[in-house]
Amino acid sequence: MRGVLYCVAVALVFGSCGNKTVNQDAEDSVVTEEVLPIFPDTMLPSASTVNYVLDRVDTMTRGDLITADNLYDGKEGWFTFRGNPLRNADYGGTVKGTPTRVVKDWQFNTVFDATATSMGTWGGGTGWTGQPLYLRSSNEIVVASLCGRVYFLNFADGTESREAIDVTNPIKGTCSLEPTQRNLLFVGQGIPKVAPMGQIAIDLRQHKRVFFSGADRKAQRSWGAFDSSPVVVGGFLFWPGENGTIYKYKVQADNITLHTALRYRCRGAAPGVENSLCVYRNYGWFGDNSGNIICVNLNTMRPVWHYNNHDDIDGSIVCEVEDGTPYLYSGCEVDKQGNSGICYMVKLNGLTGQLVWEQQIECRKLNIGGKHFDGGLYCTPLLGKGDCAEMIFANICQRGNSSNAEFTAFNKKTGEIVYRTPLSAFAWSSPVAFYNEKNQAFIFTGDSSGNAYLIEGKSGKILFREHMVNNFESSPVVIGNHLVVGSRGREIYRFSVQ
Repeated sequence: MRGVLYCVAVALVFGSCGNKTVNQDAEDSVVTEEVLPIFPDTMLPSASTVNYVLDRVDTMTRGDLITADNLYDGKEGWFTFRGNPLRNADYGGTVKGTPTRVVKDWQFNTVFDATATSMGTWGGGTGWTGQPLYLRSSNEIVVASLCGRVYFLNFADGTESREAIDVTNPIKGTCSLEPTQRNLLFVGQGIPKVAPMGQIAIDLRQHKRVFFSGADRKAQRSWGAFDSSPVVVGGFLFWPGENGTIYKYKVQADNITLHTALRYRCRGAAPGVENSLCVYRNYGWFGDNSGNIICVNLNTMRPVWHYNNHDDIDGSIVCEVEDGTPYLYSGCEVDKQGNSGICYMVKLNGLTGQLVWEQQIECRKLNIGGKHFDGGLYCTPLLGKGDCAEMIFANICQRGNSSNAEFTAFNKKTGEIVYRTPLSAFAWSSPVAFYNEKNQAFIFTGDSSGNAYLIEGKSGKILFREHMVNNFESSPVVIGNHLVVGSRGREIYRFSVQ
C-alpha cells in the first residue's frame, strides 16, 4: 500500500497540478485557475498514530498556500533559524586558502537579568538556539537575548543600531523576520518570568510590539514556551509550540490572525515542539520531545505520515532535495531512555516517512554539579557541499564512556560514519561551513566550555582550537568570512575566520 501511495505522490510531484480553486473569502467568490507545484493531500497509514484536532478559526479564508516558493533566498540577509525553511544552512561562508585561526572582531554586552524565576536565573547573552539574524539592507544584526530583550547591532562594529526592545521574558530560541516586507519580527518567549509567556510580533517600522498570543486554553499541554523559529510560507506564518500545538497564522501587512491550530497527541501524550519547522513546498516536518517525526500538509494542516524516532528531538530536521524528492535528516537525544541509550540518526523519505538509513550511536547523559545534560544530538546537522557534498555533519554528545562531544561526519547515502573528531566538552551549538576558492569545506563549531574549532571538512582534522568565550551554546550566523554568535552570560561576538 505504501509503495502504491509513494508512486502516486511522485507522479503528482513531477507533473504540473492545474486545479480550479474557489476563493472562499466572504467578499469575493471567484473561480480562478491556479497552478502550484504542490505535494498531494495524502494521509499514509502511519498517520493514524497521530490523534489530532484541527481548530479552524478562519472559516472564510482558504488555507491553500499562495505560492510554494522559498522566500528566504539569502540575498537580502538571513531571516530565520539556519537560513531558510529547509533549515539547511547554505550561508555561503567564504575564506581564502586554508584558514588557520579564528579572531575576535568585537564584543557586545547585553543587560544581565538576575531575576529569580521558577526555573532559575537566566542572565543575558544567548542560549540554545539563539542564532542571530542578519539584515543586509541595514548591515544589521538582530539577536534575542536571555535577558528578555531584542538587540539591534551594527554588523561592522557591534554598536547598537537602534534601541533594544524589552519583551519581558527570557528568549532562548531564534527569532524570525517576515521575508517579503521585512517589517515584522517574530519572537517566542521561553521562560515565564512574568506570566503568560507566548508569541510576539514586533513591527520594526514602528519599533513596537503589535501582536501577542499566550496562555492558549485549548492547548493539550500546559507548557507554553516557543523556542521554535517560525517560518512564513505562501502567505501564512507557521509556528510550533511546546504546548502540543502547531499554529497557522494569516499574515497581511501588520495584521496577524489565527487561521488554524493543529493540536495532537501520540501514544496518549501531547508532546511539545522545540525545534523549528522544516518546510519544502506545502509539506512541513517537525520532531517533538516524545521522538515523533510528523509530516503535515500545510494547506490542510492534516498529518501526512508519522515516524517514531524513539526519544526527544530538539535539533531541527534538515531537508535536502534529491532528483525532486525531499529527504530528511534528524537525530534524537538520550533523554527518556535513562542515563544511557541510543542516539538514532536517520535519513527519511520526506514524502512517505520511509526509512532510508539509520545509524545507532551509544550515548549517555552527563552529570555536572548535580545537573543532568542529555546525550545524543542537540544541534541541527550541517549538510556538506563542495568537496564534502557526500557528507552531513553533527555534534553528538557523550558517546560511550566519553564526557565530551564528538564532531561526527556521516555519509549521506549510506549513513556510515566517515570520521569522529573529539571535542573538549559537550556541544549543542550547530556547526557552520566556510568554503575557499577550491570549494574545500572548513567547519566552525563550538563547545559548551567556550572552545572554538576550525575543522577540515574532508578529513576531520582540527586546524584551530582555542578557548574564546564563556560557552558556545547558541548557533552562529555567517556573513562572508565572519560569524556572529552569542554566549551565555552577557556577550555577543563577531569572529573572523582567517
